[in-house]
Amino acid sequence: MILIKNGYIIDPYTGRNGIYDILIQHDKIKRIDSFIVEVDLSEEERNNLEVIYADNMMIAPGLVDVHVHFRDPGFTYKEDIFTGAKAAAKGGFTTVILMANTKPTVDNPDTLQYVISKGEETDIHVLTCASITKGLQGKELTDMQTLKKNGAVGFTDDGIPMMDEEMVTLAMRKAKELNVPLSFHEENPDLISNNGINHGKASEYYEIEGSPRAAEIDLIYRDLSLAGKLDAPINIQHISTKEGVELVRQKKLEMIAKNHLSLPLPKSKEDITDITEQSLFNDSITQIIPMEVAQAINIHAEATPHHFSLTEEDVIKHGTMAKMNPPLRTEKDRQAIIQGLKDNTIDIIATDHAPHSIEEKEKAITEAPSGIIGLETAFSLGVTNLVKTGYLSYMKYLEKMTTNPAAMYHLDCGYLAEGGPADLIIFNENTYKVNDFCSKSSNSPFKDETLTGEIQYTICSGKVVYKK
Repeated sequence: MILIKNGYIIDPYTGRNGIYDILIQHDKIKRIDSFIVEVDLSEEERNNLEVIYADNMMIAPGLVDVHVHFRDPGFTYKEDIFTGAKAAAKGGFTTVILMANTKPTVDNPDTLQYVISKGEETDIHVLTCASITKGLQGKELTDMQTLKKNGAVGFTDDGIPMMDEEMVTLAMRKAKELNVPLSFHEENPDLISNNGINHGKASEYYEIEGSPRAAEIDLIYRDLSLAGKLDAPINIQHISTKEGVELVRQKKLEMIAKNHLSLPLPKSKEDITDITEQSLFNDSITQIIPMEVAQAINIHAEATPHHFSLTEEDVIKHGTMAKMNPPLRTEKDRQAIIQGLKDNTIDIIATDHAPHSIEEKEKAITEAPSGIIGLETAFSLGVTNLVKTGYLSYMKYLEKMTTNPAAMYHLDCGYLAEGGPADLIIFNENTYKVNDFCSKSSNSPFKDETLTGEIQYTICSGKVVYKK
């Protein structure tokens, strides 16, 4: 048993917000109370009790990441399921969902079972998507029903945008039937000359054409239109443009009206969001979409910590270590993403943890692969750049890293309650310097940066799986 004393609980699901004790037995939370006395426990319980004193620290549900690459099978020199799980535990994640772009692709029951079985050997909950199309080729749907039956929690061709509209439509219809989300990588390759670098100041610096914002806007518009007609459950991955944020906002408002869901009147200035700077359609204002209303529709959207923390200026500064798909863009785009997080247009924060070797990242800017690791810095980046800046409260921030991603995948996690899973984190507000990584790779522009908010304990299934 574990008894956590005097921690400040922040739980978006129950709304609990205050100092409590938590008693954990086996893999469940047995009791949450303002004061749990050890003498009230049986002698056997006291003899097997580990006490964690969480004074001046905060307790939250274990984080849930819906967008992770562990490179296993096929690219285990970059990462494998075991090292990825250790990196996740250090970052406070107790549940992660893997992408399917491995080698072989997770498009068949055998590869799916390999990933699931290996994940079960780790200290955290490792789940996986399967691919939407066979071999990520965009030409033939996988047997989604069989793959779901065998353990796939969702479907995605992440890494390769789906260009065949008919195939996307078929996938959406099947996803609605199976009640599983589809996650889309929204970049039209026909519009991109050099991916990973924004067409703008960064591309001018490197004297290349880069990736224009229109590439993202084009596919987000298409997929939102299709999903709206079919009422299919979708997730728009790693939004990078202000126009993309606004397209999602307008579609969510349209779906709310279509489903006859009412938005409450704003109660104060803090409940009103000024979107004049990023609006594609008019110079109006919109109010915050309550999460209970947002969860009643099937449109989801995610932002990464690097897209709300960095801009194309950082690509000039860090080179390939800040090259990613979609690319870092402008300060106006970064602010629009933050605004989308504030008003619940964007309801999920996900890392897109993408390990690469040093040798790969040392190549020229046009040859190096896109992507950075993110599991070990994600939580602190949110505390540093969203909470401490006043954009989000801890409650609203954690909602996007716990309850919302869990809800999209219909998972029993991301909350703290008696009888619920004993998956949680204990953290403080200390500053620290990013240095050592548990990941096999170290491709991060945040190395040697000073961040606020450090995970002290990660507890998964009632066991301490990371301790500072």
